[in-house]
Amino acid sequence: MNALMDWKHISFAHPAFFALLAFIPLLLWWHYRPAAGNHPALRLTTTQSLRKVSPGWRVRFRPVLVFLRMLTLTAMIVALARPQSSNVTENIDSEGIDMVLSVDVSGSMLAEDLKPNRIEAAKKVASDFVDRRPTDRIGLVIFSGESFTQCPITIDHDVLKEQLANIKSGMLVDGTAIGDGLATAVDRIRRSNGKSKVIILLTDGVNNVGKVGPELALEVAKAYKVRVYTIGIGTRGMAPYPVQTPFGMQKQMQEVQIDEALLKKIATETGGKYYRATDNSTLKTIYGDIDKLEKTKIEVSSYKHYAELFFPFALLALISLLLEVSLRYTVFKSVT
Repeated sequence: MNALMDWKHISFAHPAFFALLAFIPLLLWWHYRPAAGNHPALRLTTTQSLRKVSPGWRVRFRPVLVFLRMLTLTAMIVALARPQSSNVTENIDSEGIDMVLSVDVSGSMLAEDLKPNRIEAAKKVASDFVDRRPTDRIGLVIFSGESFTQCPITIDHDVLKEQLANIKSGMLVDGTAIGDGLATAVDRIRRSNGKSKVIILLTDGVNNVGKVGPELALEVAKAYKVRVYTIGIGTRGMAPYPVQTPFGMQKQMQEVQIDEALLKKIATETGGKYYRATDNSTLKTIYGDIDKLEKTKIEVSSYKHYAELFFPFALLALISLLLEVSLRYTVFKSVT
């Protein structure tokens, strides 16, 4: 009975039989059509007395016979169409990719050459990127003058996105420690069992502080066979930066300085790629390109099982037919 109620998984082996349902209205018309020809008639001088006579219950309930006949035909047609309940079993074989997003949160990430600023634009695009990687384990590292693991590598992307939404400039000591950001990300991913290990490092500056130099961090990444995609975020030339002054926060135009040579070297020597994001659209395109390059292999095997459901309808047709015949020749038996 539960299978009959689950319409989402019911199909019909021979649906063409449903065309026979079109004959049911014709049968009803044939049964209730006006009689033709000459029939015996009883002439009365008045029908006033007949109006006071109410029809007996046999007359009132005689249409039940027609209902049972139509029910028999409908159930037979459904049974002939062979309703089936299908159950699909899927086996998913996924070769997931382990990733770490390493994001610069230094004060310069508040520059407004990207809208509303660099760090908010980076968070939005990264969150959309995570949504497109449902089978991958992804972690989050942030860095400025030091580095910190905001979220360990996880398959729980809701937790990851929540932690990503919480990052902001000023969380760590200011500065740009690219080496620390890369080294911490490598440390998080080096013990993973993923078929592929990837780091996406995003920064808008030049390495000027940190405990681990970029060159050493690069060698460690190469040793653990970690592929690094680097993104330099910021327009070319001058950009508006919010600066605290005695008169409050004001915007000042400052030159954008990104160590592209270092970022290109890190990407090239680890088998990754360097990108320059000069606006929101470019940044979105970059993450889309990385998404295409780092495709997760997913194999899905489907097995469909069918269970025949025609028997209840065939049984209903038999019961209604027997009931109609028995009533027609007993309770509703005609005189003529």
